[in-house]
Amino acid sequence: MMQILGDSCGQGSFKIRRIKLYIFVIGVILVTFGPAMSWAEYDVIDITKPFLRKIPLAIPLFKNTSGSAEEKQLSETAADFLSDTLDFTGYFKILERGAFLFDPEKNGVTLANINFQNWTVVGAEFLITGYYEVNNDRISLELRLFDTFKARRVLGKKYAGSKSNQRSIILRFCSDVIHYLTGSRGIFGSKIAFISNGTGNKEIYTSAFDGYNPRRLTNNNAITLFPAWSTDGKWMAFTSFKAGNPDLYIRNLKQGQETKVSRQGINSTPAWVPGKFELAATMSFSGDSEIYLLTGSGKIIKRLTKSHGIDTTPTWSPDGKKIAFESARSGSAQIYIKDLVSGKVRRLTYEGRKNTQASWSPRGDKIAYTSEMSGGNNIFVIGLDGQDPVQLTYDSGNNEAASWSPDASLIAFSSNRDGPNRIYVMTAYGTDQRRLLVLAGEQTKPKWSTNYLNN
Repeated sequence: MMQILGDSCGQGSFKIRRIKLYIFVIGVILVTFGPAMSWAEYDVIDITKPFLRKIPLAIPLFKNTSGSAEEKQLSETAADFLSDTLDFTGYFKILERGAFLFDPEKNGVTLANINFQNWTVVGAEFLITGYYEVNNDRISLELRLFDTFKARRVLGKKYAGSKSNQRSIILRFCSDVIHYLTGSRGIFGSKIAFISNGTGNKEIYTSAFDGYNPRRLTNNNAITLFPAWSTDGKWMAFTSFKAGNPDLYIRNLKQGQETKVSRQGINSTPAWVPGKFELAATMSFSGDSEIYLLTGSGKIIKRLTKSHGIDTTPTWSPDGKKIAFESARSGSAQIYIKDLVSGKVRRLTYEGRKNTQASWSPRGDKIAYTSEMSGGNNIFVIGLDGQDPVQLTYDSGNNEAASWSPDASLIAFSSNRDGPNRIYVMTAYGTDQRRLLVLAGEQTKPKWSTNYLNN
């Protein structure tokens, strides 16, 4: 079990902070005026908008207690994983260690021992240092975050646990860093569900947010589609043909028990109501595909849509008062929004041949969707006013099935840009597009869970 030993830098408020940026003038001026030169404040940037500017961050290797070969290997692995994980967020520019004027075994890692000018001169605006110790099967790790411009420590944590807890310890500290900088816990306790056909059938798999430890969830030996996490991460709803019909299944992930919802026709595209044991799903037992509200045990509460065109693929607003969905009621598939309080329905998308697979941002301000274009399918985002849709993927095959991370900073999607369909991740603004993992077969239809690291 991992233990948090303490917080060596208490933070009383977790409101969103704005980071002040400074320009350090080097070259001739540096030679002339030396270290007495002051930093010039010139801008204020909101770190929750990583498309504007990445924050230069230095993460040197940690200082080790004993210097044993095992301790050194584990320590380097921990430092590398910390760098990779914070880089994954898209918030930071991780600086190359080769440029550092620092030796963790010779230099201290506490505030009194750090020469901040050595870090600002290489461009680091933040610095993370670590002190690492191995004792039999136990490890202890002290991590500190410094603001190099202000020459002060802004966060410090001590952790202890078994060697197997190392990943969890690093993720916990990453969560603390992001919480300090943005007020959000980030993505580090979340998982991604997706479809893979590596066994010859489409089955549901899950992995950590970064693609770590992919595991097969279903063994239906039949087409299985549309995974959907409940808010608390304890339930998964999905569609499977394992009984010959596209039926809806609601599984308790801990106990493995399933409830089957099987009505004539289609039972598909489940979407859990935020914070409730209820879900919306597409069903066609009335003759036309419409969206219904169900209890978590699969009983119909009420019908949510009614039109002559197909209505499908619901996604909930964060407050649970509206749904966005795709409908062919106007001829081609487009995204619509229904206010469940007033009952009013309005069309959201007008550009593009077909707009499908809507995904509502956890922040509530945007909807991501797939748009069919002449060169293939691409991911777009659009505000709730329906104005100025923004294209996020370009000239890279078919890009589909966007799913937001729990803090709305990242989007997972599937793409065949390199041949087979794979799961990719990008920032909410379309930058830093990279492949998440590679398994046998193809991987499609990602669905990001909520963040339940601290639950």
